[in-house]
Amino acid sequence: MLPTSLKALLKELETFGLSHDASPDNRTRRLLNITHDTGEFLAVLVRAMGARRILEVGTSNGYSTLWLADAARGTNGTVTTVELSAAKVAMARENFARAGLQERIVQVEGQAADFLASSADESFDLVFLDSERIAYLGWLPQLERILRPGALVVVDNATSHAQELAPFMQALRCASGWSTSLVPVGKGEFLATKH
Repeated sequence: MLPTSLKALLKELETFGLSHDASPDNRTRRLLNITHDTGEFLAVLVRAMGARRILEVGTSNGYSTLWLADAARGTNGTVTTVELSAAKVAMARENFARAGLQERIVQVEGQAADFLASSADESFDLVFLDSERIAYLGWLPQLERILRPGALVVVDNATSHAQELAPFMQALRCASGWSTSLVPVGKGEFLATKH
């Protein structure tokens, strides 16, 4: 169960995200937050796996990070979240402080490809991808390297942007050592677990 203060903050961020993204003035700066049910789904996955080392690619304003970090509190875990936009990093930092979850979150400002390349082998239990969808296929070798056996990759927008994600999803479906599933939650979540 979410703490009351976090529940209120998440609701505020949901409302803000929808109104912000609806404005034509913000077209190039949209937040593109996950849906509420996707947040619940991610939290259940973290808890069910006992995931302690979580990576999120695409922080935005930190809405999804808060779901992951609250769940990680129960596993004594941390969330490392990577975001390229300095403005979004700053917005997220403020939201993490408001939620009192900043000690569970490591923010990285920069290119996801660079972060993945610099990460140690088998350094993550769960990776949530919500970023530049067409880049994922190119990241696959690094993702395979940084995930421990039994780790999970969760990819947002798997049905809303199925065409963009098709090459990545097909590569994992055909790869040996992976099991996959498409889950109809939110905008579609593609799950892949490493054997």
